[in-house]
Amino acid sequence: MKEGTVLLSQREFIQVSIEINLFFQRIMKEHLFFIETNLQPVEADNIAKAKMLKQQFEQLLADTVYYANGVVSEKAIQSDEIVTPFTLRAEELNAMLTGAKINTQITKDECKLSSGSNRNYQAWLGNVVTNINNRSYSLLRETIAFQKKLLALSLECKIFISLYDEMLEHDTREAEYYLQILSSLQNRVLPRRTLCGELNFWNNIMGEHAQFIDGMLDPTEKALKKTAETSAKSFAKLVEECIRTAENQILQRSFDSTEEIRKFKMSSAEGLLKCRIKSVIPPLLADHVLREANHYLRLLMRMKR
Repeated sequence: MKEGTVLLSQREFIQVSIEINLFFQRIMKEHLFFIETNLQPVEADNIAKAKMLKQQFEQLLADTVYYANGVVSEKAIQSDEIVTPFTLRAEELNAMLTGAKINTQITKDECKLSSGSNRNYQAWLGNVVTNINNRSYSLLRETIAFQKKLLALSLECKIFISLYDEMLEHDTREAEYYLQILSSLQNRVLPRRTLCGELNFWNNIMGEHAQFIDGMLDPTEKALKKTAETSAKSFAKLVEECIRTAENQILQRSFDSTEEIRKFKMSSAEGLLKCRIKSVIPPLLADHVLREANHYLRLLMRMKR
């Protein structure tokens, strides 16, 4: 997203804010769910903290969904970045397998979202959205501090969490990216980023997803691991070559690589839900990274115009 000198209109501010929050509030609450379910029982205080933050993001997301009907664009709905056909089943399965609670009613409500051109964008709705942005910003800062604390403790071998340290760092970078967007939206503008700055952020994210999938697949899943490894190398090359590649070419190559990993993530999510893939990948994590690829594809489509 690029920031111009013109402020967002009331309609743009409301729609962009709603769509950004629908996507990222869910991503953040799932990061916290993965922390909650991967800390060891001895870490009762940190488990409780992760659960509390997760529940606060769930409340925020429920509020956002309430005001999203008729505001969210058809493109955002059709992109499957908000929910996918696998999300509800993945939540139900992960809740059953871990014993940790997930508010699945939010997902059911999101599946019913519709776009609309007749929504009344009066000042009251702008005020509601501003409040949601501000609440998200405050909660996000607390979440970032919590994740950084856990990463530091893990790096010092003071806690054991069955998530990669790199995954905790990865999650924190995503949270900081979201924080930057919210900070700009508070001023009714979008973040200022260069093309390579934006592409490299997301290409790094996609490449790390491939690395995580590779590392969490059972050693016997050789074909899937090879696909993940190849994908990780593809995104690393895109990051390395961005500055010296023509804009239209790097956009198209990023799109093609993201479309490929999206297909891989989709088949992986389906395979995990049907218990056809040997791994330590939670089904909800597979759906989580699929939604991120869907979101990036929609960003790329906008940038290619």
